[in-house]
Amino acid sequence: MKKKNKDLENPFIEETMPHQINSPSFKGSGIKMQPPFVNEHGVVIGDSLYNSEESPLNNWSDEVDPSVMAGDEWVHPTNDIGWNSSENRDLVEKAKKPQGVPFTHPDKDVSYGRD
Repeated sequence: MKKKNKDLENPFIEETMPHQINSPSFKGSGIKMQPPFVNEHGVVIGDSLYNSEESPLNNWSDEVDPSVMAGDEWVHPTNDIGWNSSENRDLVEKAKKPQGVPFTHPDKDVSYGRD
């Protein structure tokens, strides 16, 4: 059963996918969550189900060339397990604007005599 576009609606909560517990939140980073898409092979990418009937993984045989599953068409830009790596999480965190300001008193030097 092929998924229709309405089946690929926005499943995002707070700019992250709720199923990936270690996935970073994109909220405040300026990185916009992208919806799932259907690649040229008819496989849904980014829906977190990883089980399209058209997927080579579900139609594997000795005649299937593994390279058919290589390339950008198999990677979702914002819902990919690669975002769970510490390096990619850092990229998201560095893109976020700082929240609030450091603790200060405009008329008092709270660090006076501390050094």
